[in-house]
Amino acid sequence: MSTSTAEKSTTVSKPGNTTEVSALVTKQGATTIADTVVQKIAGLAAREVSGVYDLGGGAARAFSALRERIPGASASAGQGVSVEVGEKQAAIDLQLLVEYGVSIADLARSVRKNVITAIEQMTGLEVVEVNINVNDVHIPGDEDEPQNDRVQ
Repeated sequence: MSTSTAEKSTTVSKPGNTTEVSALVTKQGATTIADTVVQKIAGLAAREVSGVYDLGGGAARAFSALRERIPGASASAGQGVSVEVGEKQAAIDLQLLVEYGVSIADLARSVRKNVITAIEQMTGLEVVEVNINVNDVHIPGDEDEPQNDRVQ
């Protein structure tokens, strides 16, 4: 799956018949869903599963930590999530940081189920695959020491 920096949405054509083709394309019109919408839903659904500590690779998590220090800025719900969205289907890639001691196979199964359910219920898209890359394990007490701010 390739990642692009440009936000894109999927355009669908109107069906040629009078019956409903899918939940997103009807005789009354078509609904398009931007990739970022699916990306945020997937990220939030993955974080809901117990045992998921964070999403994203090391660089993404470091950037997120810096962003949290900026007043008014917030972490991206889509961090660590890549998506491909078509007219009727979506494919998801997730990068996870898991809690130490959690069964990764069981966690992956739970994350996959939660992400598929959330996307299919909210968007009407069929999720054809959810690929999960576990890139780190969080060990309690292994967090970076909080840095003292110069100005208090």
